[in-house]
Amino acid sequence: MPAAASPRTQAALGAARTVATAALAVLLVVVGVWTSWSTAQHVIFTKGRERGEMTIVRCDEDRCEGSFAPLSPGAQPRAKVWIEESVGTKKGAELPVVVKPNSSQVVRAGGGGFFHAWIPLGGALLMAAVVVGGGLRLGRIAWGAAVAGALILFGAFLTN
Repeated sequence: MPAAASPRTQAALGAARTVATAALAVLLVVVGVWTSWSTAQHVIFTKGRERGEMTIVRCDEDRCEGSFAPLSPGAQPRAKVWIEESVGTKKGAELPVVVKPNSSQVVRAGGGGFFHAWIPLGGALLMAAVVVGGGLRLGRIAWGAAVAGALILFGAFLTN
């Protein structure tokens, strides 16, 4: 029969478990921000970027293509631009977009684009809430993270 661990060993194991759980929660949120930022930066900082409307012509498995009509000074019309396909994107739809620099890829602009850009963060906050609530036993912080994540996802749903 194994000997019981000393109180000092139990305390060290408890502290290590808490640190590992907290690190996992922080990692989830950081990855959510990192993933969202690649799109969100173009939606938030539009000064000096080409803004306009994209008319969807066709959609494949993972992206939609169409034409770009400029709305900002210095923007050039383009016959073919593409956007990552999202739920609710249909042929003939007109979307406000921002062109990513040095590419023919566009991202949604406006309120819809803002919420769609932060969808990865919303999901990460929901996952982190489970880790914080279950692993760290910090119920209020877990509920706050869950509500924030749900609001981001609900905002994306409403602005689709």
